[in-house]
Formats: sequence, C-alpha cells, structure tokens
Amino acid sequence: MSRGITIVISIALFIFSAVLIAIPKTQFLVRFSPQGTVNPVELKDEISLEKTAVFNNKTVDIPSKIIAQAKYPELRVQSQMSAPVLGESTGPKRIEVDLTNQRLYAYEGDKLIYNFLISSGKWGRTPTGTFDIWIKLRSTKMSGGKKELGTYYYLPKVPYTMYFANAEIPQWRGFGIHGAYWHSNFGHPMSHGCINMKPEEAGLVYEWATPIMNGKHTVHASVENPGTQVVIYGTAPNS
Repeated sequence: MSRGITIVISIALFIFSAVLIAIPKTQFLVRFSPQGTVNPVELKDEISLEKTAVFNNKTVDIPSKIIAQAKYPELRVQSQMSAPVLGESTGPKRIEVDLTNQRLYAYEGDKLIYNFLISSGKWGRTPTGTFDIWIKLRSTKMSGGKKELGTYYYLPKVPYTMYFANAEIPQWRGFGIHGAYWHSNFGHPMSHGCINMKPEEAGLVYEWATPIMNGKHTVHASVENPGTQVVIYGTAPNS
C-alpha cells in the first residue's frame, strides 16, 4: 500500500473517530438503532404463549396478567380522572402527547378525561405533528434495535397497542401508543420511538379511544369508524 493511501485512510479514520466522540451516545444509537417497522396488511392481534421478552439485550419476564378482562372495571378505579359517563360526550376526542413533560392527555372537546405519565423515544425519535390512530390491537409483538449496540428488543404480548400515522409518517413506520411491561421508568424517555404507558393506563386510553372495537381484538380505522386524532409536540428531555 502506498504511503499516500495510508495517509488518506488514517485521516479518514481520525475524522470518523472524532465524529463518534462528538455525537452523544444516545444520538448515535438513534441513528444506527432504528425502531422496528410493521406490515400494515398482515398486522393483527397476537396470541403468544411466550413467557419471556428481551429489552436492550436483557431477558425480561412477561407478567402473567397484562390484558384485563372485558370492560376493564379494575382499571377505572385507578384512573387519575373521573371516567366519563357512558354515552356522554362534550366534543371530538383527541390525544395530546407532551414530549417535554412526558405526559399524555386525553380530551373530549375541552374536557380533560385522562392525564398520564409516558415514556417517549430515547433510542429512536418520537415524531411530532398531528396523526390519526389507524389500527388498534389488544396485543401484538414488536421487535427491533441492534444486538451489536445493546439495543435489541423482542417483545411479545405488547398490550393495548394503538398505531398512529399521517401523510409524512406512514403506517409501516410502526409508531404507536401502547402498554409497556418491560420497564417502570415512566416520565423519562425509554422507547425506540413509540409512546410507552403503564399497561393499566394504556388500557383506559385504548378503551376510550376510537376506532370502536365492537368486541374485536383488531380493528382498522375507517370512514365509518375513524381513529382518534393524536397530537404530539414538544422536545423530549435528554436521557
């Protein structure tokens, strides 16, 4: 190898190393450890007998009970706000996610229905903007990240999943609001881009939001049964 080529390679390696040092670890992982995508056509409620999951390359036990019984009566009494009276509505439903304060708010018109802590993207950015829920699944499987970077995740039985999208963020990107049983650090960024919630609180929002499930475990939004609007704003704190 000629001396000139050796010098060029050495300079290139020096520049690459300098860039890695300059980029905070979290930003590096965001760039090279993307969230897993989904196939909108094949996506459906998942029934799994698996008892363990993987989060950031570490094995996690799946709780024996994640999905509550129909109507979720035990969840209602844990809500931070009074549950709305059946049939009562004060306006269109919408979900607001404040990344700065790591909170989710559920509204009917100007009436606040729920107010919960969340965990947004840490190893992947949570998109901001206005979206609509395009599918709701009682439970599903998610996977992504990179084993080499220590960010691999394989998560069966993700409860109360509500995927959202818009014209800029298509459905296959796989961004959603869902329960998370693999950590309890709510109020701090912990995901690859999705909105993590305590499973019992995600269940409340899942039941309240549209599309209406009508007893099914998987429902796509439609003109006749549209999905709730999701508005995401702010900037997630450094983690």
